[in-house]
Amino acid sequence: MAFSSSCFCHFSISHKLQRNQTAPFAHGSNSSLLSRQQYFLGGSRVITSPNLPKTLLQRRSSRVSASWLASSKVVNNVFPLGTIAVLPFYVFMVVAPKAKFTQKVMESNIPYIVLGLLYSYLLYLSWTPDTLQLLFPSNTSWIPELAGIAKMFSREITLASAWIHLLTIDLFAARQVYHDGLQNDMETRHSIPLILLCCPIGLVTHLITKKLYLLRVPLIRQIKNN
Repeated sequence: MAFSSSCFCHFSISHKLQRNQTAPFAHGSNSSLLSRQQYFLGGSRVITSPNLPKTLLQRRSSRVSASWLASSKVVNNVFPLGTIAVLPFYVFMVVAPKAKFTQKVMESNIPYIVLGLLYSYLLYLSWTPDTLQLLFPSNTSWIPELAGIAKMFSREITLASAWIHLLTIDLFAARQVYHDGLQNDMETRHSIPLILLCCPIGLVTHLITKKLYLLRVPLIRQIKNN
């Protein structure tokens, strides 16, 4: 008798569970991803919410992967193109500094506008919520720290934007040296390549050359007068 009562009770509970189980996905409702199942046990209602479907997680993961691949593709294309794009200007300034074509090209601001827009785009891609925190980790000081900068530049997209930044500044500095050489009829073909390789050294070389040139001019005039 006890065994039959137990079987009857188990059958009754199972039958109630099957009747009160709601559909896991309701069409036309935003709650389909967070569907609920209701069970009535002994007069009490128990509500359970299953985990998010694996397909949703897979979609989010695929979107992140696609975004990363797109940024990586941009970096791989921009890095060599940016380097190659500035080389002709250095070649013109070194090979034919006094040519009319070189002077006209170096007076144009179009290269700097293009490089500036490219840098802005890469900066936008590289910007993350923790960028400012990496630059200024201390709340009491606005001085960047080396550890944060090293971590920030470990990302390819950030490193690519910094490279375009350097190319733009170096080309601008080389143009200033080039114009200074034309204005003072002074040699700059040794300083301009150094600016491309290491801008501060190239600038120091140009300043030394200019100083020696200014000392030479009075001596030449004195010799001519005698």
